[in-house]
Amino acid sequence: MRTLDDLDVEGKRVFLRVDFNVPLEDGRITDDARIRAALPTIEALRERGARLLLAAHLGRPKDREPELSLKPVADRLSELLDGAEVTLAPDLDDVPDGDLVMLENVRYEPGETKNDPELAKRYAALADVYVNDAFGAAHRAHASTEGIAHLLPSAAGKLLQREVETLTGILEDPRRPLVAIVGGAKVTDKIGVLEAFLDRAETILVGGAMCFPFFSAQGHDVGDSLCEAEGIDPAKRILDAAGDKLRLPTDLVAGREFKPDTDRKDIDGVDVPDGWMGLDVGDDTATAYADVIKDAGTIFWNGPMGAFELEPFAAGTRAVAEAVAEAPGTTVVGGGDSAAALAKFGLDDRVDHLSTGGGASLELIEGKRLPGVEVLSP
Repeated sequence: MRTLDDLDVEGKRVFLRVDFNVPLEDGRITDDARIRAALPTIEALRERGARLLLAAHLGRPKDREPELSLKPVADRLSELLDGAEVTLAPDLDDVPDGDLVMLENVRYEPGETKNDPELAKRYAALADVYVNDAFGAAHRAHASTEGIAHLLPSAAGKLLQREVETLTGILEDPRRPLVAIVGGAKVTDKIGVLEAFLDRAETILVGGAMCFPFFSAQGHDVGDSLCEAEGIDPAKRILDAAGDKLRLPTDLVAGREFKPDTDRKDIDGVDVPDGWMGLDVGDDTATAYADVIKDAGTIFWNGPMGAFELEPFAAGTRAVAEAVAEAPGTTVVGGGDSAAALAKFGLDDRVDHLSTGGGASLELIEGKRLPGVEVLSP
């Protein structure tokens, strides 16, 4: 990719695409990690004399819903930049000529997600140079992530560069052994990731509800557990191809219902009785997984081991999170729920790389084309 070192930005306006799709509650930002992740690129460009026009999306607006305005984001960015004023431009026809300007939610523009070439031209007319630092949106060919990059001198920001280099590095030249920890709800969402690691990792540890299609394929009872029917055949194919490389839970924690005050049962084995649902891996599994993790040279983790948001069923994910945080090897966490788990347990500063892009990181691991990255190739 072209990087910031390939651009002349002094005295120029840079259209900087960032990922500020942060969680809001009653108009207040509850987690500003994505804003803070963009600060190195913002500060590097400012130090080199660039004027910044920042662009980001927030949520999935159907119109111009005021609750999806980037005003709280602009205010928070100003605070993080020691009070430097960040002006919010209400629309593309009213963009002030300041040093720090943020466009209103780009998904307010009807052509944004359609990669409308006319909208890309309107974006390009506002700046001299384009920089993409929004890894979390790099797997989307939108007007502000792909279309505009064809029209201006363009490059990757520091965050996007680090994300791509780190994630491709663990596939191409990892320290051995490479251990992949894959959890979450659906096997079909992670088939590409599992297949990518079958050829590269020494061990794949599986947890979360996605283990139940594997158990069903093996003939086990899954009770009322979340078991994706469409995932059973793909799970069987993975089992046939993986051999001993794939590790599944050997014990479980079950609940009557998906709520914190439900009845709880420890299951020795993986057959879940009728009327119960598996909601976490058991202690034996957590200990065995932690033992594998501590001896890994490189670790990639994406997806929780269970319903960690419910405290009675958080132990398995907590044990894995602690093992990853304490591991001496290189640790890479693929965003999404895994990042949320690390934050919940106060461990998000204890890993080498915490990806800002859940879907983008998975697609990159799978070997898929990321339009927002490909367009920055020399």
